[in-house]
Amino acid sequence: MSLQIEQDGDDVLLWIKAVPGASRDQIAGVIGDRLKVRISAPPEDGKANKAICKLLAKALGVKNAQVSIESGQTNPEKIIRIAGVTTNDLRRRLSLE
Repeated sequence: MSLQIEQDGDDVLLWIKAVPGASRDQIAGVIGDRLKVRISAPPEDGKANKAICKLLAKALGVKNAQVSIESGQTNPEKIIRIAGVTTNDLRRRLSLE
């Protein structure tokens, strides 16, 4: 199955599966149709969500402000909005082509 990515105007929506409380922050590959993201931050007070956005911004070479949680703030299955990139940019930057 391929990763679920959708163009939304000038932004891209990316479906992820968050694993908070991991030993380190990393993008751990694809699980089903979602990108698996391991985060050391605990899932409390939005700490894991902030860490996810920061990790994805760094991996994609975009500013932290361009990455936000579109839906799933309190759920491990989330939709991430990345502003100002295309689906092709995203796939290339994540080395998914």
